[in-house]
Amino acid sequence: MGCFFSKKCKWKSSEREERAPTSTTGETATATGNAGPLGNSSEEAPKQYSWDTREKVDPKDYMLSGLRGVTAGRLPGALRGQQFVIQDCEDCDIYVFDHSAAVTVDDCSRCRVFLGPARGSVFFRNCRDVKCAVACQQFRTRDCKKMEVFLSCATQPVIESSAGVKFGCFQYFYPELAFHFKDAGLSVFNNNWSNVHDFTPVAGENNWSLLPEGAAVLDSVPTPDPGSEFKGVRVSADPERSIVPLTKGGRRKASEESCLFVFFAGEYATANARKLIDETSARGFVLIQTKEVSMRPDDVSRVFQTSAEDLVDCVTKGAVIALELSGDGVVEACRSIARDVFSGTKVFVSDNKNTSSRDIDSFFNFADMQMGL
Repeated sequence: MGCFFSKKCKWKSSEREERAPTSTTGETATATGNAGPLGNSSEEAPKQYSWDTREKVDPKDYMLSGLRGVTAGRLPGALRGQQFVIQDCEDCDIYVFDHSAAVTVDDCSRCRVFLGPARGSVFFRNCRDVKCAVACQQFRTRDCKKMEVFLSCATQPVIESSAGVKFGCFQYFYPELAFHFKDAGLSVFNNNWSNVHDFTPVAGENNWSLLPEGAAVLDSVPTPDPGSEFKGVRVSADPERSIVPLTKGGRRKASEESCLFVFFAGEYATANARKLIDETSARGFVLIQTKEVSMRPDDVSRVFQTSAEDLVDCVTKGAVIALELSGDGVVEACRSIARDVFSGTKVFVSDNKNTSSRDIDSFFNFADMQMGL
């Protein structure tokens, strides 16, 4: 690589142009003829850089280490997107009610852990008998045994050299959580909690499984002790209040009939999706999976086929939110809801139960490719 100063520059800065040549006696004269010693008061103040004025960070503020039998963590606003480390803790209740860049949890045992949204990865290493609720972009375990994980993960969760890991759908609420998802760049509709990849499978054994459908988050990760510093955080794991929708995921469907329902970008897209979940749940239908993903006009014909012409303009306005709902009669019910509840709102709903499976496969295969699964 060439040296930046390998040749004498032909240009001169304004500062150099103002200086006269150095005399043989070593004195430097200015262009006005006034001599002055180096370092006098007329010199400019030293230049400040952004890192000179940056707030100093104490690593201890972003770490929990060596704790035994206590309740600890961070309140909303404490991390503000920084990385966080939890290590060598035993028999602890740990709550991180804030968004972070990434979290590592090392060498912990018999702990209950809640982790607010992480923009990057959450990595558990060499942990034993840990129960947790986690929201993140990437989730991974290595050398872990006997874990219960209520998970919201934008990508495919990965376990490595781990066994006895059980997964359930993230169900949680506290007042700032929706803002923390947004600050972490995560969509509550992108949750691959049950699509787990075992990086080191063992023949004849299953290193991971799904928790029972009735498993409750608070049975594994209880609310903070009323006497702790977190007593003022209003926590709920009621599915109706949860920021992340409760999905069936990879569990066996009770009905062979499903329906694709898609909302296009708009001011009320998220609220409309939640209203649809409430409407269909009240009628006994089950939410299988959800996705929020951007589409280009040329994607529309491949995904929506015969309905593509009317939808091209819709996808240029932002990401779409899609839901797969299941149950006998769900297609007819969804079309009725679209007419009666979302009249005037641009949506896509499967035409009939004979073509709905094709609609679902087309959309969610496309979404998975877009998200790099």
